[in-house]
Amino acid sequence: MVFQRGGCVYIMTNKLHTVLYTGVTSDITGRVWEHKNKVYPNSFTAKYKCDKLVYYYFYPRIEEAIAAEKAIKANSRDYKKQLVNSLNPEWKDLYDDLINN
Repeated sequence: MVFQRGGCVYIMTNKLHTVLYTGVTSDITGRVWEHKNKVYPNSFTAKYKCDKLVYYYFYPRIEEAIAAEKAIKANSRDYKKQLVNSLNPEWKDLYDDLINN
């Protein structure tokens, strides 16, 4: 039997919400921590100061999360904003809620 891990699609933004970054991971808390702490200083999120988690959605299979990430990336900025607004209309940083639950 093959066990498959789930995954999360997530969207990070900067302080003024001018940049949106979409990613996928099997470890949402660890990955967002890396973004917040600029573990990869030459990365897109470090360069554009995307350290605010405004959207995430868990999928039971990582393959589903990867497919969802590709679909989100293929869509417009307006679509991404609507996605965030649908689950997080205040655009608050969801990281604290994530690690405290």
